[in-house]
Amino acid sequence: MTTSSRFAVAVHILTLLAGGDGPIPSTLIAGSVGTNPALIRRLISRLAEAGLVASEMGSQGGATLARPAAKITLLEIFRAVESTDLIALHRSAPNPACTVGKEITGVLQRVAEKAQAAMDGVLADLTIADMLSQVRAAGRRGRR
Repeated sequence: MTTSSRFAVAVHILTLLAGGDGPIPSTLIAGSVGTNPALIRRLISRLAEAGLVASEMGSQGGATLARPAAKITLLEIFRAVESTDLIALHRSAPNPACTVGKEITGVLQRVAEKAQAAMDGVLADLTIADMLSQVRAAGRRGRR
């Protein structure tokens, strides 16, 4: 079982864009994230499809936020780049003849729904503006 870092990288990208003064090229973003520009371009494409990022072509081109940072929630970002729920259920059906097997999927489904709702609530309350503010505050604390 694997987990994805797409959400973390997407939040990084959007926070970087929020602090920028104009279009930021994928090579510069990749340098900040510590990955390759092709991965950044793929994520920017997903973010653009979700209406979170705009791209400009040309020598002065790059990515910018499509709307104010205070209007972009972490939940929108999660939904734009992640394709799975927080908790995945069994890939194959458990044994219906087993007392646990016949009930576990329904029980786990209710737990998964509660956990997903809790995570969605936290992410919906945070914006890219909040992230930029926290990053800047952490930077100021680090310089002291």
